[in-house]
Formats: sequence, C-alpha cells, structure tokens
Amino acid sequence: MTTETLDQPSGLLARWETLRAEDPKIRIRDAAQKLGVTEARLLAASVDGKRVLRLQPKFREIIAEIPSLGRVMALTRNESVVHERKGSYEKVDTSGHAGLVLGPDIDLRMFFGEWAFGFALVEEDEKGTKRSLQFFDARGNAVHKIFAQDATDVAAFTAIVEKYRAEEQGPELEVKPAAAPAPARPDADIDAAGFRAAWDAMKDTHEFFGMLRKFGTGRTQALRLAGSERAVKLSNDATRVTLETASVREVPVMVFVGNPGNIQIHTGRVKNIKVMGPWLNVLDPDFNLHLREDRVVESWLVRKPTSDGVVTSLELFDEDGENIALIFGKRKPGIPEDTAWKAMIEEIGRAKA
Repeated sequence: MTTETLDQPSGLLARWETLRAEDPKIRIRDAAQKLGVTEARLLAASVDGKRVLRLQPKFREIIAEIPSLGRVMALTRNESVVHERKGSYEKVDTSGHAGLVLGPDIDLRMFFGEWAFGFALVEEDEKGTKRSLQFFDARGNAVHKIFAQDATDVAAFTAIVEKYRAEEQGPELEVKPAAAPAPARPDADIDAAGFRAAWDAMKDTHEFFGMLRKFGTGRTQALRLAGSERAVKLSNDATRVTLETASVREVPVMVFVGNPGNIQIHTGRVKNIKVMGPWLNVLDPDFNLHLREDRVVESWLVRKPTSDGVVTSLELFDEDGENIALIFGKRKPGIPEDTAWKAMIEEIGRAKA
C-alpha cells in the first residue's frame, strides 16, 4: 500500500469502492484507517460536485446559518468516543475566539482556528437520502459533523450548500502531519506546592487549563501531583458504573466529548446503557454515546473549587494522556453542584479507588 503522500485520488477512490463492495456497511473512518489515509483525504477523493461537494472555509458563517435547518443530529468525536446529540442549534454566537451554541439540546464550544476543510454530502442508500455537513482540521481529522433528520428543512440545507460551495471541486487535498507531542516535564521540575495552592484558589473550572500552562504540567501529571483531596485515580470500569448508576437513580449528568476543534456537551438523564464488545453505549432517543472502554487508560475523580462550591467530575484519559471525556453532574454557573450527583460520584469513587 502506498503512503498518503503518494496516493492519487483516482486510485484511492478505486480502493475505497473495493472496500465498500466487500463490506457495504463499512464506515468511512474505518475505511480510511484500512487504507492508511485520513478521513478528509478519503472524502476529498470522492468529490464530484454533486454527491460530495467541497465547501468554502467560511466556517463561522456556515454555523451561524445552521439554526435554519431545524432538527438535526450533531456529532463530535475523538479517537476513543463518539458523542451524538439530536436537536436544534439555538443561541449561536460565532463572533468570539470560541464559537458557541447554547441551546438545551445542542451545546457546543467551537474553536474555528482548528477547522480547515468542509464538505457537504448527499448520499443514497437503502433507507433513502442522507444529507450531512462535515468539517475537518488541517490534519484531516473530523472536528464536527451535522446530519439531517426526518424533520430537517431540506430546502434550507440545499440553500446553505449552494451558498457556500467552493468554486474548486477537485479531489486534491493537502493535509498537515500531526505535530509531535511536547515531552513531559519530570515531576521534580514542577512547583507542586505552588500548583496545589493555585488549584485551591480557583473560582471557575475554566481556570484549570490556564493553570496547567502556567505550571507547565500535563493533564494527568497535574492530577497525579494534586493530592488525593483534589484528585483520586479510579479503576477504569468507573465510567460504566457511573452511567449505569445515574440511569437507575435518574441523576442528570453533563457529558463532555471533544477534540482540538470542538467540544460537545449533553446535559440530562441517561437511560439505556448497553455494552457491546469493547463499546460502552448510551442509546437514548436524543443522545447516543459510544465509548471504547479498552482505550481508557486512566480514570480520575476530580474536585475543583469554584465560586459556587466544589465541582466534582469523572475524567477519562487515553494512553497518551489525552482527555477522552468528562462527566459532571448537571449544573449551571451560579448554582451549586447537584447533591445527588455529588453523593453518587463520591460513593463510586470510594468503591473504585
């Protein structure tokens, strides 16, 4: 198999068509992995200006028009988890550094500096016409996808595609290699005492990321150095137990899943929890979560102080120390943490530590 840099679009497309003939249900992400290319590169090879179209890189403007579609399904993922939420895009603000969608169903934080490529797809299968808008970063990884539903306004979808379709509809796509991760600093080089003092002085959970930069510590390294009163490492079945317990006790949660270009949040109860092989799934009518449990290498119960009191979360990490997902109790700024969530997660923490 040739490398991605040597692949010609026509040859790549032919190999993808062969894969689809062998397995008609194969997902594009799985096909891309089999072919040794990025998902965006494989999608670009299929551009024909009709079924698969390239969009102009006017991502803020496109997202600002998504409310016109009505009900859709928003999908955000990383290497280990897929987060799918149905609803409408409401209270959209794309003017700041981070774009915002703040509706009760679709809740997003979009970092448009990471967005590089956009495509519109209109595909036919045995179930009918499938329409979607798909966005990727410069490395060719998916940052966000929007799928039409039965109630989606098809005319509005078509209008967005026509308005923002790129003039050039060729199959070529140049992606950038991922930057090598910065080497971790030794624990001995971290001002652990200063870090803990800064932790205890936090007024908002969003301060945590700036604190990591200030002290030059990695995410899991920070949790390890924080001390057990701030962060406790749990067994990696804690997520399954948390979701199952929240379902039984009807405790509403917030599930955050992100990648460098987007964070997607579900707020509400979870009900139908199913395990299928390595996948831990939430299969509710408006919210689906698909988590590869075998890729969860570290799980932490984390307590962060805020002006509203301590906020407790379950945080999951992969083998590279990258965050997979975060689970909180349902809350809003200005409101203390839900006591039912706090009692539940602390109980699980004691059992799984």
